[in-house]
This record gives sequence, structure tokens and C-alpha cells, in this order.
Amino acid sequence: MKEQMLSGVNLKDCIPATQIKLFNFDAKPFLKWAGGKGQLIPELVDRLPEKFKKSMHIPVYIEPFIGGGAFFFYLQSCFQIDKSIIIDINRDLIITYQVIKYAVENLIALLSELNNKYNNASQTDRATLYYDIRKRFNYSKKHLDANYSELWIRHSAYMIFLNKTCFNGLYRENKNGEFNVPNGKYDKPSICQAENLWDANKALSNTEILQGDFSLSANYVEENTLIYYDPPYRPLTKTSNFNSYAKEGFTDKDQNRLADFFKEMDRPDVYQILSNSDPRVTNPDDNFFDNLYKEYKISRIQAKRMINSDAQKRGNISEILVTNY
Repeated sequence: MKEQMLSGVNLKDCIPATQIKLFNFDAKPFLKWAGGKGQLIPELVDRLPEKFKKSMHIPVYIEPFIGGGAFFFYLQSCFQIDKSIIIDINRDLIITYQVIKYAVENLIALLSELNNKYNNASQTDRATLYYDIRKRFNYSKKHLDANYSELWIRHSAYMIFLNKTCFNGLYRENKNGEFNVPNGKYDKPSICQAENLWDANKALSNTEILQGDFSLSANYVEENTLIYYDPPYRPLTKTSNFNSYAKEGFTDKDQNRLADFFKEMDRPDVYQILSNSDPRVTNPDDNFFDNLYKEYKISRIQAKRMINSDAQKRGNISEILVTNY
């Protein structure tokens, strides 16, 4: 797949350098993202290489499917990380990360305005505002320049607003690349979480943010690198496909390509962790991932399924973690 990097980004003048502070913070994901790994952090930390846990130091960290970034933000808050690289195919998501890194104060101002307007409106007016913002967001998706402009900040505010007010906090694109999730019904959604956005800004201060295919991370791998892969999960049934985070989707062919990349990166002092669904949940004879990663250590863990239109079907389910050490 051809790389889809954002070019010519020059945002550093948007926020005073004195406001990018390197001290203790407790950043959390600023978006609700399907497949978010907040609940798996204890399992992931338990599987970190011992030398990283003992020293609380990770020289290089790469996350090629950043999504909501739960594990990234945890590591940034608890470990010394010299260099980090985050990547995602979703252009709108990566733009939002860039804006949080370089223009968080302006972003917070816009979100505060939207928060007040939405939460003080009637249900009817809320729906009108939501679909108006969704229309504007989809328009700007098609017209944003790859180079930074002030429109990036407004686009990112729309991204966060829609995530906080849409049905089930789900990000989904149709085949035209348009965000198409309907309005949700919440009492007072927290659209502007200013303190957490500032913490996320600090967590991103030593981070390179790129849009592109996961294979782009090969350019940044060196000794003592930790890579965590959290790709769109392989659907367990035909009706459970929640991997439309980008119009291209993520097919079994992509899962195979990722497994090949995992093997390619299997080098001394390159530590890899991969998470995915467990096909055996619905078919005990489905050894898709067991065959793909048969050369590596596969663990089955219990995770809570968070996104389902039927609340009764949200519950514990087996997932897999793969490590090359």
C-alpha cells in the first residue's frame, strides 16, 4: 500500500514551547475508540520485557495502529521513553493527534464553545447541531490540505465532538470515506476534557506522528525497540465487523500481510506484542491466528466486549496476545 503521510506539517509556532512540559502527568485516550486497550493494560504490562520493567525505561516505542492510544498514554505516563512513533491509516485521527501536540489551547477553546452550545440545547436542537457538524466534518475531510492550516484545528474539534456525541462513541466510515454514525442520546456528554487534552499534549511532546500503513514503522526500528500492534480485529461473525475505521477496511489479506511484517521485524532486541480477536470463540476449529503466529508465544486472555448494539451481548470474551520473546 502506498504511504499516506501528511507532508509539510509546520505546527510548532501554534503553541509556546514553555507549555510543552516534561513532568508527571496522567494522560488517557481523548477519544472512545472501538477496541480500545484500556482494560488490557495490566496484561500488556505483565508481558513487557523484564529489562524495560526493571529500568522503567523504553528507548524506542512504536505503535503502528494508534487508535485511541490507551497503551501509548499509559507508557508515556509511567515509563521514560526516549523516542516514540505513532502511526495510523486514519487521516482524521492523525490530524487530531497533530493538533493536540501543537495547538491544544486553540482546540480546547473550540471544544469548550461546542460543549456549552450542545449541552445547553434541547434534544431537537442537539440533533440539528450534531448533523450539521457531521456534514461540515465530512466536507472538510475532502477539502483539507495535507499541509497544516488553521482548518485542521476546527476539523479536530469536530472529530472529538462527534466522537463524544455519536451513537456508542463509534468511529465508522462508509465506502466514500464519510463518517456516518448517527447521533447518540446522552444527558451531558463531556465534550471538552481540557485537563486530559493538556496531559495528552505533554505525552506527545517526544512523539513523531505519522499517517500511513503499518509497514511505515520499519523505517524507525532500531535496537531496544518495543512495537505494539493493535490492528482492527478480525470479525468473529459476519455481523460483528467493526473494523471500518477507514474506507479501505482491514481484511484477512491484511492480517496475513501484518503477520509477514511481524516475522520481518523479528530481530534481536526488537520486542513485539500483537493483540487480536480469538476466532475460537465462535469456531473452536478456527486456527487462523494460531497458524499465522505458530512460531511465537500466543496467550489467550479475557477481555470485556465494549461495543455491541445489544447491551446484553457485552461481556467477557477471549482475545489473543502474541509476543516474539
